[in-house]
Amino acid sequence: MLFHRPRVLCCLLTALTLLAGGCTTAKPLNTARTATEQLLISNAVDQSLNKVDFTPLAGSSVFVEEKYLDCTDKGYVIGSIRHKLLQAGAMLAAKPEDAEAIMEVRSGAVGTDVTGSYVGIPGFTAPGMPVGIPDIKLATRDSQNALAKIGIVVYGVKSRKELGEGGVSLARAEDTKTYFMGMGPHQTGTLQREVKRIAPAGPGQYVREIPTEVALSQPQHEKDKSDEPSVTLTSAEKDE
Repeated sequence: MLFHRPRVLCCLLTALTLLAGGCTTAKPLNTARTATEQLLISNAVDQSLNKVDFTPLAGSSVFVEEKYLDCTDKGYVIGSIRHKLLQAGAMLAAKPEDAEAIMEVRSGAVGTDVTGSYVGIPGFTAPGMPVGIPDIKLATRDSQNALAKIGIVVYGVKSRKELGEGGVSLARAEDTKTYFMGMGPHQTGTLQREVKRIAPAGPGQYVREIPTEVALSQPQHEKDKSDEPSVTLTSAEKDE
C-alpha cells in the first residue's frame, strides 16, 4: 500500500501541532510605549545612579546642567539625579551663578533591544502541499534588555576646575519571558527583582538608594522678620 508522502507528512505535523496545544496571545498596546520598556529603562537608570556616591557634595549648592543630556526619558534621569543630590545633603541651585558647583550630565546610551529564540521545527512548504507549515515552537525565549550609560562631571563655579575625576556609570536591566509548548510566560530578570546591582559600591563608598516608599518631612518655619533684631551697616565693606 502506497502513501502520498507530502500528505502524510502534512497530517503528522498537523497532529503534532494540535497535541502541543498551548497558546498565548498579547493584547494591543494602549500607549505609545509598553510599560515593560519604560520600567526597564527606569530600572537601568536607577541602577546606574545607585553606583554614584553623591555624598561629597553634601552642604554644597549644585546646579545640574542638562544641555549635554540627549536620551529617552531625559526627565526621569534629571529628576533622579536631583533626588540623589538632595538625599546626599546638597542644595539645588536654580541658576549657575547661584551655585558653588556645576554638575554636567551626559548619556552614552539609554535604550532597549530585543532578542528571541526558540526550539522546534521551522516552517516550510513541501512540494505538492497546498499550504505551508508554520513554525512549530516547543519552547520560546524572548528577552528585552535596557542599558543606561550616564556620565557625570562636577566642577567649581569660580575655579572652573573639576571636583573629583567624575566618570561614567553603566547598568543593565533585563526581562526574559520563556514559554513551553505555548504555555507561559515564565519571567526572569532584573525587572522582576526590581533592583539588582551589577557592581557593588567600592570600599568606603556610601551609596543611598532611592526608596520605594515616599517619605516627606515638614519644612521648618522661618522666623517672622519683625521679631528679628535690626542690623545697621556702618561700613561699605563686610569682613569675609
